[in-house]
Amino acid sequence: MRAIIYCRVSTDKREQATSIQRQREELLRLAKQKDMTVVDIFEEKHSGYDIEREGILSALEKCESDDIDCILVQDETRLGRGNTKIALYHQFSKNNVKIYTLSHQGELQLSESDAMVLQIVGIVEEYQRKIHNIKIKRGMKKAIENGYNPADNLSNRNQSKGRERIDFPIDEVIRLRKNGLTFAEVATTLRGFGYDVSKATVHRRYKEHVRVKCLWEINTSTFVVEVDRL
Repeated sequence: MRAIIYCRVSTDKREQATSIQRQREELLRLAKQKDMTVVDIFEEKHSGYDIEREGILSALEKCESDDIDCILVQDETRLGRGNTKIALYHQFSKNNVKIYTLSHQGELQLSESDAMVLQIVGIVEEYQRKIHNIKIKRGMKKAIENGYNPADNLSNRNQSKGRERIDFPIDEVIRLRKNGLTFAEVATTLRGFGYDVSKATVHRRYKEHVRVKCLWEINTSTFVVEVDRL
């Protein structure tokens, strides 16, 4: 299994530095016991009630862009507290990433109340996604009936060398990301349109687009760089 480790303390006190180190060492031992390959380690000092944390956001990004099977934490409170914890449970679940804790010496067992909340959130989100996808399909169908050909928007179709480059409409990726879809959900939507792409390919091409956009704006002296969520 491919794993990432996440360690967190809530203050900058000197003794917390040893807590971070202890978490890292104990989690590395747990990974070894479970025969896991640790791909990355994220550490930070931040309140667990705050969702805007560089470390946890980087961990989520890693799970979206790479084949990560699980995240290792000391206990569930290291991920977060209150509503933040539930939100993170949901995000990791959406990416099929299991949560392992030292306190459980294995996969996290959710409390009955947490499991119920996640189930409700999942049902609501699934219906939101279905409605969103239906709207996309209806819009695409109407556009095609009016003469629109999706293939006309694809660029560099005949310029690939060696391994064939998978083409898909990057504008649609950008729009879906702005609507809050994850890279995995964007890839699923594109596959519904006949584009055989993985979430890793979508994520990589999206970053390429952002990079090119930044360079273009700098070269034209606008100095306005608008980077979407990665």
